[in-house]
Amino acid sequence: MNPTEKALWFVESHLPDAISLDDVAQSSGVSRFHVTRAFGAATGRSVMGYMRARRLSEAARKLAGGAPDILAVALEAGYNSHEAFTRAFRDQFGTTPELVRAQGSTKTLDLVEPILMDQSLLANLEPPRFETTRPFLVAGLGERYSCETSAAIPMQWQRFGPYIGNIPGETGDVAYGVCANGDDAGNFDYIAGVEVSDFSDLPNEFSFVRIPAQKYALFAHREHISTIRRSVNTIWNKWLPASGHEIADAPNFERYGPEFDPRSGNGGLEIWIPVKG
Repeated sequence: MNPTEKALWFVESHLPDAISLDDVAQSSGVSRFHVTRAFGAATGRSVMGYMRARRLSEAARKLAGGAPDILAVALEAGYNSHEAFTRAFRDQFGTTPELVRAQGSTKTLDLVEPILMDQSLLANLEPPRFETTRPFLVAGLGERYSCETSAAIPMQWQRFGPYIGNIPGETGDVAYGVCANGDDAGNFDYIAGVEVSDFSDLPNEFSFVRIPAQKYALFAHREHISTIRRSVNTIWNKWLPASGHEIADAPNFERYGPEFDPRSGNGGLEIWIPVKG
């Protein structure tokens, strides 16, 4: 089983329990950061967000079945008060526990069912090469994403496209998609940018990041850009656990060379994963 499969099993088998991200990571045999990235790459959800949605979905079923005590359902779902449970329930489903119990049905609710893992990891992932980067600077348009909202990244690149070639201090003919500042909830900053010589005179709307000198594993993604998630999923859930390498605390990024055609999505790119030396 890969880290995501182990995390799914642990969450589903401990759904009523007070478990933490540390518990999930320990059960998966990897770090908190690793399981957060692996789970997000495989499922499009954060670990704890999935667990919360699953608990609320099971709570909704109990309420629709006529559970007499809403507070008891709330406590079993991990909430210490009726009010906290109601807020979370409304955020998830757009209605209240009382209404679901009164209606006796979940047909109008978008319940989150247990995830059945897609086993379509790449069988032919090319072995990476390793390289230690020099320090360099990347500037461009930045956004904060969750696992669930990251599907909007292609639109970010569309917005950034007109800036390329007109950025103060721009160097080279390579673009970068940099993921940084990830947290335990699966949120991360993504910068669609280019290398620059310094951060002065940049447009006000720009974000920037320093890439430190760091050892990276470089993976070639030669297929259409739309299939990049399969490569990322395979790296985090297959290659990295079996490699003996540990993830380093540094940005990971996509590198788009001049061979990449942003109009067609063809030409290939590289996925750079920071590893400890």
